[in-house]
Amino acid sequence: MNIEVLASSSAGNAYKVSDGNTDLLLDAGLSYKELQRRLNFQVSSLAAILISHSHKDHCKAVPNLLKTGIDVYMSQQTADQSNVSGHRVKVIEPLKQYKIGSWTVLPFELEHDVTNLGYLLANKTGEKLLYATDTYYCKYKFKGLTHVLIECNHSYDILAANVENGSVPVEHKNRLIRSHFSLENVKEFLKANDLSMVREIYLIHLSSGNSDAGRFKREIAELTGKMIFVAEK
Repeated sequence: MNIEVLASSSAGNAYKVSDGNTDLLLDAGLSYKELQRRLNFQVSSLAAILISHSHKDHCKAVPNLLKTGIDVYMSQQTADQSNVSGHRVKVIEPLKQYKIGSWTVLPFELEHDVTNLGYLLANKTGEKLLYATDTYYCKYKFKGLTHVLIECNHSYDILAANVENGSVPVEHKNRLIRSHFSLENVKEFLKANDLSMVREIYLIHLSSGNSDAGRFKREIAELTGKMIFVAEK
């Protein structure tokens, strides 16, 4: 499995995943021109795009991607909120499996301030990738994971310090806590899951002012003993 971080921040999120047979894009939160550039102008190599939710930093390029003839998978609520339709919009339901090329894809619900899906992707060689972003909690547990792409947006102590010094309004802090994965919650989630086969963990969607990439990488590595990558793009 090859994972390529194209963008991972509140300015835009997009991740290319390939098993050597089928290329998928997880979220498309960049302008279409910028996405083209980061894909080395090989957008047509994508078999499909999987969208988590309707916020623009995750779905900005969708209208143009649909025009190129690429299937885009999302919930009905996300399609409605994004105002997209047509035969290339593939409406999916949580906990119902789908085949996309050489991948088996299982969407599942996450907790956010809009309808949001995470994805479990499995290929024919037995590799399993978990993708979960923009959530403060995941009620599901997973076995046999080999790769993890998980949001690690902020930590409570950094956020509290930023509220105290006035750089973060209390309202923004409350929204982050109710809608994005904290370092503390990521740790609890990882401890609750079977990581015995995990090779790589990617920490994604870090807040620009409420995170510490070096610390987050160190603490998750100490907790899991796994190879940790921090997406900073």
